[in-house]
Amino acid sequence: MALNEYEAGTGFTGTIGRTADESSPAWPKPTRATPGAPNVLMVVLDDTGFGQLSCYGSPIATPNFDSLAASGLRYNNMHTTALCSPSRSCIVSGRNHHSNGMACITEFATGYPGYNGVVPFENGFLSEMLLGQGYSTFMVGKWHLTPSNQETAAGPYDRWPLSRGFERFYGFLGGDTSQWYPDLVYDNHQVEPPATPEQGYHLTEDLVDRSIQFVVDAKQVDPGKPFYLHLCFGATHAPHHAPKEWADKYAGQFDDGWDAYRERVFAEQKALGIVPADAELSRHDPDVPDWESLPAPARRLYSRMMEVFAGFLSHTDHHLGRLLEFLGEQGELDNTIVMVISDNGASAEGGPTGTTNEAQFFNNAQESLEDSLAVIDEIGGPKHFNHYPWGWTWAGNTPFRRWKRETYRGGSSDPFIVSWPQGIRARGEVRTQYAHLIDMVPTVLDALGLEPPATIRGVTQSPLQGVSFAHTFDDADAPTKHHTQYFEMLGHRSIYHDGWRAVCPWPGPSFAEAGVGFGEPISADRLTELDATGWELYHVADDFAENHDVASKHRDKLIGLIGLWYAEAGKYGVLPVDGSGIARILAEKPQAAVPRDTYVYRPSTQSIPFNAGPRVLNRPHSITADVDLPEDGAEGVLLSQGTAAGGYSLFIKDHKLHYVHNYVGRGLYKVSTPEALPAGPHKLRFEFEPTGQPDMANGRGTPGKMQLYVDETLVAQAEAPVTTPFILNPGALTCGANPGSPVTPDYPSPFRFTGTLRTVTIDVSGDLITDTESELRAAMARQ
Repeated sequence: MALNEYEAGTGFTGTIGRTADESSPAWPKPTRATPGAPNVLMVVLDDTGFGQLSCYGSPIATPNFDSLAASGLRYNNMHTTALCSPSRSCIVSGRNHHSNGMACITEFATGYPGYNGVVPFENGFLSEMLLGQGYSTFMVGKWHLTPSNQETAAGPYDRWPLSRGFERFYGFLGGDTSQWYPDLVYDNHQVEPPATPEQGYHLTEDLVDRSIQFVVDAKQVDPGKPFYLHLCFGATHAPHHAPKEWADKYAGQFDDGWDAYRERVFAEQKALGIVPADAELSRHDPDVPDWESLPAPARRLYSRMMEVFAGFLSHTDHHLGRLLEFLGEQGELDNTIVMVISDNGASAEGGPTGTTNEAQFFNNAQESLEDSLAVIDEIGGPKHFNHYPWGWTWAGNTPFRRWKRETYRGGSSDPFIVSWPQGIRARGEVRTQYAHLIDMVPTVLDALGLEPPATIRGVTQSPLQGVSFAHTFDDADAPTKHHTQYFEMLGHRSIYHDGWRAVCPWPGPSFAEAGVGFGEPISADRLTELDATGWELYHVADDFAENHDVASKHRDKLIGLIGLWYAEAGKYGVLPVDGSGIARILAEKPQAAVPRDTYVYRPSTQSIPFNAGPRVLNRPHSITADVDLPEDGAEGVLLSQGTAAGGYSLFIKDHKLHYVHNYVGRGLYKVSTPEALPAGPHKLRFEFEPTGQPDMANGRGTPGKMQLYVDETLVAQAEAPVTTPFILNPGALTCGANPGSPVTPDYPSPFRFTGTLRTVTIDVSGDLITDTESELRAAMARQ
């Protein structure tokens, strides 16, 4: 039927094929952004220090970050919270981290206000604000803002990205993941990477591909609709994973060590105007050895670890360049507000010697220098979860002292770039105004000419706690509007006010000098003592790197700042001061489900995060698979947990049943049935029976007897002289496959089971042995 015939037959007098908008009052008016409104692109790096981008003086090549700086501005006085989840909550909300319930990472949450890891809905996110203004909103990459007990398929999902104003999400929910075999979530469900490392897969490239896809999907339907893309790379958080050819570009470039790196970077920072001409380099850190004092094999290993880190960062820059090139080709880049920030200073979680496998650090099972050197050519590849030693951390934060987790400037000052060619006239200039992450949302709203909404989805909104610095875009001499800012992280405190900075380090200015373990609680008496004698004072207006403690000369100023810190702490929910780490881990938290002794899993379901699964380590347990084997046999994984960095797997190969325990990547302990499994239905069971006591202080879990049963008949057994003591990280549990990095080299990933697998049942009714100190290490690694 022709259209005119249809119209004549129905009495229709409208316009076929045209949009019903303001011209059709019968339809609700759609929400549309102001014509010509700029896009917003937030690029969040992870654990990238002040002195690690080349436009901030580093020898590491980052030409695309440099191009953004050249087309816009670099700030040298931007501050973070010194830790991951807290900083990320500030970036998206414009409120302080304790106000967001994010005093620490989500895994360290307690039930107290300011510390519960639950961002309240009255603290709306920029995504929610811009969604209400007609923007497309996309979250890609690392999230780490969902309570850790809610990162499962059981939900609740109300604090996942799609419930906080983002229309699409592709990335990972937790604090870190393999760049080769990432734990991926697409919208509200798990997915597997689209390719393998052997096929050239790397998470950074995937995140940029997805970013481009999300923008194209929306723009090809509505070209005039602006977007907000929140792109959070896994880089440069450990594991430092980089294609070998990218790491090899830096071969030999760090052989002169971290002391020389600092001197070279500091000189370049002065030449670039990133630091004041009269600035002084901070002192040599007491926890870091002189490079020349190290034996030659250690220097060789540590140099390679830094080469891998540098390749990781350059590789990330390269793929960011693909996104910027795409936006330029689409005519979108000039009218995109781009902000680049890191969530905190460089990370010292590799410890004094670094590691080729984080799981060894978590489990107190650090490998020897000789063992590390044996795999030096594999560092950065899929087999390892590597992190450089903290000498490179200290160097990466040049010119500042210390690092992530501490509120000295090394932990809380980061590179910050703003580019908006159509909206900022200045090009390539440095801005010195004081700013904090909570200022980013107010600045974006200011630049867009928007007021923060009074309500979001019916929830009355709290006031923004940051202030705009948009007035500094074209005025280098404009005064800052941010005059006071408190800091607190795991008891480490500081406060800034109008050019002065007071710092109270906890447990001390160095681990070696503190005399008290990191993560220990601060007693009331100790807090009183710290407030009387433990604060340092710096006039950062003329002491850029906090070199000269003038507390004794300006006692009145210091006392005033201590009082101001307490006033701010009371205002934003910081009190009482909690310096504990172990106690936060031990604190009872809501779990995904009521604890039980029996867990039943089925194939083709989502993987289970370590914290939501059964605790099989250091206890008697059994794993029973209900299978049906065809006449010609079947193969594949029945149940696996972990990766090549450590874990276990129950699988069938060559018609036999096998169990392998991978001890933190340092040993494989295996038991196999001697005969082929017959066809038909079977109950295939693995049992672990402890035969001794663990030596947790030395990273050795409970030794035990590994047994295999076929239909209640014991058919094979072997001894495991040592097992993993504390944690599998990554530690996802999967039924019917081993996605990602395979636990054992006996099979390629994912090695899905080809027979009929009905269920796998884990029984953990035996007693559990725990060690809270190493659980602290594990949780801190997720920052």
